[in-house]
Amino acid sequence: MLSRRSVLLASLAAGVAMSNKAHARAAQPATPVNFDVPLHACDCHTHIHGDPETFPFFAGRVYTPELASPEEMAALHKSLNMERVVIVTPSVYGTDNSSTLFGMKARGVNARGVAVIDDKTPESALDAMHQDGFRGVRLNLATGGVNDPNVGRPRFTAAVERMKARGWHVQLYTTLPMISAIKDLVETAPVPVVFDHFGGLEASRGLGQPGFSDLVALVKSGKAYVKISGAYRSSTLAPDYKDIVPFAQALITANADRIVWGTDWPHPDSSRVEGRKPTDVAPLYQIDDGRLLNQLPVWAPDADVRKKILVDNPARLYGF
Repeated sequence: MLSRRSVLLASLAAGVAMSNKAHARAAQPATPVNFDVPLHACDCHTHIHGDPETFPFFAGRVYTPELASPEEMAALHKSLNMERVVIVTPSVYGTDNSSTLFGMKARGVNARGVAVIDDKTPESALDAMHQDGFRGVRLNLATGGVNDPNVGRPRFTAAVERMKARGWHVQLYTTLPMISAIKDLVETAPVPVVFDHFGGLEASRGLGQPGFSDLVALVKSGKAYVKISGAYRSSTLAPDYKDIVPFAQALITANADRIVWGTDWPHPDSSRVEGRKPTDVAPLYQIDDGRLLNQLPVWAPDADVRKKILVDNPARLYGF
């Protein structure tokens, strides 16, 4: 007998055909998964780009993505055998989390959200978001080009202060130099801290690049989680990103209880391109998430470790 989840995912996936008539650009896996994905596995980093007529983009954005719907995401996760998902509000929406909530509602109890807020966001709004399944806030210092610790440190401190009363985590999309600059704050933070996309490392610079040892130390001590997600953001060696292997293995070896995995679907291109205005549509990267997921057994050969990364750690961090 089909489970309720299977019926839901199948019905959502069926909507992709209709969705594709309007836009068919969000990548779908081309490579079958080659290992047993454990029950309750979670994709811990995704985005929803809804119809801008319903979910208008932030006027101050630095790029404009193509659309990516909950139906397309359902098809993705059906292919990857992912039951659970964490949807993160991307920078293009500013502090409007409604597109993320739209995606979360499509997945029901198997979805959690990470919001973007500012100092004008009232506590009552955070209370409502908690009821809806949000469990953290994201500071995006990378897309906005925030490289000054004098800016990053107070923004991180302010986020931690707001989150400590409700037990949410603080997620950062940033670089290794910024991680080094806030290491002391992370070590004393009373809430979980999560770094996106391998902490923003550059694989070509090697294991000895400044800041990586600080990231490893924070993971080893249990003070920070790292998303081993978006390998294509740290490496140019597509399609398997082989130079990311020693970094993934170093982080997992440091503390497998502080590692989570994510696709970064639908793979938005937030880079600055000469001649492309922020309002010009930036094509989504066409990443084969099946092949990307198949790198996980390379990074973590032990099935019990993979279960921690895909199931146990997300369940603890996001409250599944």
